[in-house]
Amino acid sequence: MGLLELFITASIPVLKVLLVTALGSYLALDGVDILGEDARKHLNTVVFYVFNPALVATNLGQTITRDSMVKLWFMPINILITFIIGSVLGWVVILITRPPPHLRGLIVGCCAAGNLGNILLVMIPAVCKEKGGPFGAPDVCHTYGMAYVSLSMAVGAIYLWSYVYNIVRLSSRTTKESSVSDVGSCTEPLLSSTKQCLISEVPEDQCALPCTRSVTKSEVAVSDKIKQHLVMLSRKINLKAVFAPSTTGVIVGFAIGLIPIIRKSLIGESAPLRVIQDSASLLGDGAIPALTLIVGGNLVKGLKGSGLQKSIIVCIVVVRYIALPLSGILIIKGAHRMGLVHSDPLYRFVLLLQYAVPPAMNIGTITQLFGAGENECSVIMLWTYALASISLTLWSTFFMWLVA
Repeated sequence: MGLLELFITASIPVLKVLLVTALGSYLALDGVDILGEDARKHLNTVVFYVFNPALVATNLGQTITRDSMVKLWFMPINILITFIIGSVLGWVVILITRPPPHLRGLIVGCCAAGNLGNILLVMIPAVCKEKGGPFGAPDVCHTYGMAYVSLSMAVGAIYLWSYVYNIVRLSSRTTKESSVSDVGSCTEPLLSSTKQCLISEVPEDQCALPCTRSVTKSEVAVSDKIKQHLVMLSRKINLKAVFAPSTTGVIVGFAIGLIPIIRKSLIGESAPLRVIQDSASLLGDGAIPALTLIVGGNLVKGLKGSGLQKSIIVCIVVVRYIALPLSGILIIKGAHRMGLVHSDPLYRFVLLLQYAVPPAMNIGTITQLFGAGENECSVIMLWTYALASISLTLWSTFFMWLVA
């Protein structure tokens, strides 16, 4: 395919996302008020607890097998690399822009977590359907492409809800805890402290255990030390968030795809319980349009502004649309030369796209859960998704040329 044909092929899926996003923005206007703030929150809750888990579970169950997992082992590592590079660059942005403490988690999250599922679920089938596409027969392209995207979405959901969720949670509590007096707080390690900590005077997270008497190192067994550290770690990480509905959908999807008995019962025209899979698939089909409409509605909120520094927006755009894609090209080409990535052009195309997508939509959900940085997140999403139409089209064209 020529460069112009590649550009047209790359622009079609981006235009589809833009059209649905524009519809969401129109429905959220004050004069229309079909998708107002309360409606978006309720729809967001339905997507979070119903649509997303169904989408992840059904796609994984249909496309992931033991053979495909062996071939796709590098993808979870690749996504982890995107999070690591994005996090490092996010902290550089914080050092440069010096934002308020409650926005630091939002900035790191926007730089680290990309939209690894919803946009790819729209883009890859659209690319495969184009006549004369660079990835072979449309049906074969669609089958393999959905396997790649499903795994991308699953791994991205795990990283997002186990890492970004807690980063935003901790930074949102910074401003709340700054007003708490330091008097009576535990400023020394509990095991070596001889001070008394009154639980009524100290926030819960500052003392792992209430101490009502002096404790010496000799009195504390090694098992007690381990137990104390585990308690502190569980409070900081919030394990309930790791097993969010999307993560539960990942577990169910892997169980369906990798356990033969369950797979034969649910997947296929002759499966006795196929009605369950079909019903879940029907629910999952609503996730992409609903999420895209929500993003469009939130963009209207971003148009009103929030006093967010322009330098923060510029830096996030540079990280997501320049620094990360360039890093991805070097990493994927190096991994391919080392034999870590098999030679399927579509697989390498998906790996490269994981570095070029805009911030994850669910970051907006996370900020709503903690009530910290909602307006700022809307502004960031407005500009990053507005510029994604240009950036994704250009990078997709270049990636297709690179792997073809």
